[in-house]
Amino acid sequence: MIVPKRPEPQHREIDTVIPGSASDLCESVNASSAPPENGAALWYLLGLTVIGALLRFYNLAGNSLWLDEATTLSFAGQSLLGIWETTAGGEFNPPLFYWLEHGMLVFGESEFVLRFLPALLGVLTIPVVYYIGSEFRDRNVGLIAAALLAFSPFHIFYSQEARAYAPMLFFFSLALLFYVRASRSNETRSWALFGVFSAIAFWMHFYAIVPVAVLVLHALVTRAGKIRKDVRNARSPVLALAVFIVATLPLLIVTVTLFMMRTSSAPTFGIQGLDVIHMTLSQVSGESDLIMVLFLLLFLLGVAYTWREDRNAALLLVFMMILPLVASLILSSRMPMIPRYLIYLLPVYFIGIASAYPGLHALVKDRRAVYLAIAAAFLVSAPFLAAYYTTPQKNDWRGFSAELGGMTGEGDLVVVLPPYMAQPLDYYYSNATDGTLELGANTGEDLETIREQYPDRRAFYIVTTDILAVDTTGDALGWLDKNAEFAGQRMGIYLFVSG
Repeated sequence: MIVPKRPEPQHREIDTVIPGSASDLCESVNASSAPPENGAALWYLLGLTVIGALLRFYNLAGNSLWLDEATTLSFAGQSLLGIWETTAGGEFNPPLFYWLEHGMLVFGESEFVLRFLPALLGVLTIPVVYYIGSEFRDRNVGLIAAALLAFSPFHIFYSQEARAYAPMLFFFSLALLFYVRASRSNETRSWALFGVFSAIAFWMHFYAIVPVAVLVLHALVTRAGKIRKDVRNARSPVLALAVFIVATLPLLIVTVTLFMMRTSSAPTFGIQGLDVIHMTLSQVSGESDLIMVLFLLLFLLGVAYTWREDRNAALLLVFMMILPLVASLILSSRMPMIPRYLIYLLPVYFIGIASAYPGLHALVKDRRAVYLAIAAAFLVSAPFLAAYYTTPQKNDWRGFSAELGGMTGEGDLVVVLPPYMAQPLDYYYSNATDGTLELGANTGEDLETIREQYPDRRAFYIVTTDILAVDTTGDALGWLDKNAEFAGQRMGIYLFVSG
């Protein structure tokens, strides 16, 4: 299939058709492969955004709060100054999300209220990704990328979690949008806004500094020739970097200290080595290795089509996918790495996949190929969606607490391993109402001390796999095996009883 060559990037209009061979110009093909008219594209975008909203707000309070979400509630309940002091004192998350959640507590402390902002900003990320794709290539790419995000299991999950991942992605996506615009137009306003939204993303989550650094590196690499001729050509990227530094300076100072603390010893949780790359790519692809392989092939095809047209844009796709994964691989030996930390990969990953659209169009030979791509984005996510809203996806502290309350009696001990798991437990369970005594333990020695202090009391031991991060020797689990009976488990929460 042959379609007209796209104009040079500096003269490109968003309505430009998908490029093909530059040797044949065929008006009939041009008409059939053109992106939807702007009005039609916006209607399709509105439809995707509405569907994305339904997927993110439906059953928003269905899952119990798990540990990290209960921690959000704990920090958000502090004063604004107290939240900052907590970050400066060693909390490995910036304060902005906690500040926003602090304001949300005016409406209560329910699961719905705590998850409202991530869900809302998750929905708003869909049109932002559309505009990034439109700026990067055209509206076809924008619509397909928006559809991939709208139906993304990974993004839906973290849009329904009371943590900073989806909010950080929203602001980083805005930063990426203005970076793409700035790199094409060199407009001062766009460079400044790139710096501003990069800073907000960093105030949301520390790991945002990685993709921001990659974008600055890309700007310097792609302008290296011009900068060598005249150093003033580095002025625009430097402006964006200066805006970022000024807007984040207090947090940057704290970050250095926290980074040294975080890397002072080997991590006791998270994933290490090549598993970081495999698990991240698998999860952002929808927890399916088969879909992951398909998506990666399409991404590589998208890079190839983009390279043919705009090498700097192709380099952006490559830099933004490879460098963060390599950095995470290296850092995983010194600090915890979990795929959700790399949620910022989603816009570039999906835009790269969407950029393979010319190959689909060549097969279908119809402008409706873009709608087939949108339908395919839904179909590959359908198996996840079918199960997601009907089965618990997090530790079921709500159900576990209800069962625990039916088993315990006045004077019983409730021992939580590790102790910080009392945060999600106590959101649903009240030992004061139940007349029980709640204690915490980290090791077998702690458990033995509790038994010696309360030799005649029945004890209920609540355990999660987090105990292995605290007690790496397995001493606590060994003690439970010898001195208590296993009474069952519920979504990763284990119960032992003695006495």
